Amino acid sequence: ELIFLWLNELIYIKDSKNLLLNRIYLNENAEYLREQFDDYDSTLLSDLLIQGVPLKRNTLTKYFSEERYSLQPLHNFFFTRDASTTINQSVLISTMRSLVRRRESLIMEAIFSHHPELKTKTIGLNKNKFPNHNVSFEGGDILIAGKDILVIGNGLRTSTQGIDFIIDQLKKEKTTKHIIVQQLPETPESFIHLDMVFTLLDKHSCMIYAPVILNKNNYKTVHLTIADGEVKNISEEKNIISALIKLGIELEPVYCGGSKDEWVQEREQWHSGANFFAIAPGKVMGYQRNVHTIDEMNNKGYEIITAEDVIAGKENPDDYKKVAITIAGAELSRGGGGCRCMTMPINRDNF
Repeated sequence: ELIFLWLNELIYIKDSKNLLLNRIYLNENAEYLREQFDDYDSTLLSDLLIQGVPLKRNTLTKYFSEERYSLQPLHNFFFTRDASTTINQSVLISTMRSLVRRRESLIMEAIFSHHPELKTKTIGLNKNKFPNHNVSFEGGDILIAGKDILVIGNGLRTSTQGIDFIIDQLKKEKTTKHIIVQQLPETPESFIHLDMVFTLLDKHSCMIYAPVILNKNNYKTVHLTIADGEVKNISEEKNIISALIKLGIELEPVYCGGSKDEWVQEREQWHSGANFFAIAPGKVMGYQRNVHTIDEMNNKGYEIITAEDVIAGKENPDDYKKVAITIAGAELSRGGGGCRCMTMPINRDNF
């Protein structure tokens, strides 16, 4: 709802509206919609940019077309983490793998660059058109482990060229940066992003899907060091956790699906069991349905409370040092993402 509100307010401003629409026309070959869109108010136009524009079958070509939309609906825009991510006080705008979802990035870039209430710097997105088709990166693959430490997944949605693109942006900053890159399996689709197998719970603990993160496999972990505007070193590491320990971040793993049964681990990972969102260090949100994962967290000292009780005022996360807030979300998990996927912090405190 907040994204829709910001988009509506942005489109109400004529110059911002024209800038966004021109980029959408260019990237989706949709210039023919210009005259139609000129007649719409900001609320209707905001609706159409997200819900899609039904195809008018007013030519023979369109009559025979198998398409239903002139502008495809953004079915997955509720996974707001995909299209952008906050790095310190800047917002990195994603270059999405799916062409239809790149409109989400255009919308996020327009909001963060031009909404009068949001004063931030956006990085990463070419202002006129997207980089070449080999360059893709999404927010679910980007985790901020420290002020100058990023952990990035390389898999189905984030290419090596996309990570090199991010590195080129980071080279412009004066401080030394450390990038830990984790290769991911491209199948099954539950491994779509790094945050489906690895998320940070606290300053000293993380949720992992062990078969990918800890077990010996063919997926490499690589550490890149950036300093003085160039990549100074690229080296292979044992795994993400050992790489972060070398950088002074001591992490204790919590196992998605528990540590006893690999079948249970696989089942709960499929239902986004490793995807937790930290609202504060040690205070996280995740799916209630992954009972073995929740039990494992409880064994690691996390109190378990439900979102329903928080909303009803029966529980307060501030009463606990370590707490996991569970949400039902059975239908949400079918979309292929969890609580972290459905959030996008717009400001980060200094570490």
